[in-house]
Amino acid sequence: MQSNAIESNGTPVSFTQRQHRGGQYRKVYDARKRRIRGLWERNGRFYAQAAIEDPHTGKKQVRRIPLEGAQTVPQAVIKLQDLLKGRRENSLPILRQTPKFAEYAEEYFKFYESAKDAKRVSTLKTERVAIRHWNEHLGHVRLNQITRALVNAYIAKRQGVGRSGRTVNLEVIGFRNVLKRAIDDGWLKSLPTENLRLLKWAPKKRELVPAGDIESLCDKALTVSKNGRQFADYVRLMAYCGARKSETLRLKWSDVDWEHKQLTVGSDGLAKNHQSRVVDFNARLEEHLKDMATRKAPDSDWLFPSPQRGDQNRAAKSFVETLRMTRIEEGLPKFGFHDCRHFFISMSVMSGIDYMTIARWVGHQDGGVLIGKVYGHLSNEHAQRQAQKLVFSPIVVEDSKASYVGSHV
Repeated sequence: MQSNAIESNGTPVSFTQRQHRGGQYRKVYDARKRRIRGLWERNGRFYAQAAIEDPHTGKKQVRRIPLEGAQTVPQAVIKLQDLLKGRRENSLPILRQTPKFAEYAEEYFKFYESAKDAKRVSTLKTERVAIRHWNEHLGHVRLNQITRALVNAYIAKRQGVGRSGRTVNLEVIGFRNVLKRAIDDGWLKSLPTENLRLLKWAPKKRELVPAGDIESLCDKALTVSKNGRQFADYVRLMAYCGARKSETLRLKWSDVDWEHKQLTVGSDGLAKNHQSRVVDFNARLEEHLKDMATRKAPDSDWLFPSPQRGDQNRAAKSFVETLRMTRIEEGLPKFGFHDCRHFFISMSVMSGIDYMTIARWVGHQDGGVLIGKVYGHLSNEHAQRQAQKLVFSPIVVEDSKASYVGSHV
């Protein structure tokens, strides 16, 4: 069968060659009919043959690499020289087959589980739940073949089964974290989620747990569990300072500043935003801390030392089992530890404290925007009290220059 080769001047040369399906790699020669080492041609396309080291395994493998943009032999020679230079400088792209998403996601988790303090265990646990759903959707797709259409299809599917906008957004963020790592590892050049707008969602209104229910739950714990006293102290402390459950478990007596009447949350650097914050004492918080101090364990600096610590100085891990037993006995099946934080913020709002101060106490980084959206209107009685402050009669406003008569509108 007649086929064509290409000389260095770009002139086709006829020769007889057996044709294989998909074409066959052919040697390339210069103008003097000398073989150009490492340069091949197939179907009008030039390829470089070189031994490339896989950065993941350290093994070298001979590969044929397409020389994009080379139309003639001289152009291909220049591309070949550039590639060999890149090999010497270790700047070549990764040449092994791009992994499937599910395969790479598992590598992602193995890395962060072994990297000390890179990510919290709770964060990885949340991401694993999200990635499990992504694996079901596109785990078989290679990283470089994931398209915006596949991402949009996932979002539509999750919404179709009733998942909230917030849940889907968190799943997209977890997915994006994996792909960002893939960019760092050289598997991708850009994100298929680039410029993707997150879904709009309305914060779910939480019911305000009455103070009486919190007190009755704490009292019931004393009769239900041997850890009832610690549990009651734990719940009341969260209700009076607004700390998250894990933050509260890690508090030490060294975090309590009796002189300045302040409690530091997150001094260990493990708070949600890796930033500590100070909660100023309110009357209930100060009273409760003083009461807890009378029961302070002499062999531990933890506010909530582990009951099973033995000779080790360890903090309690969880009061979940005590909560489960107590709320069944008290008939409060929906009560959770986060309700204590919600209670604190709600009481702060209804006490007229400005949102920025509340945000500083509870560790929000938005200056109180979220508090205004979620916690601003939780009590009809509070709204009615605020309405009584509205007046329509004329008032006199004085400044240093003049007096003005006006009215509220």
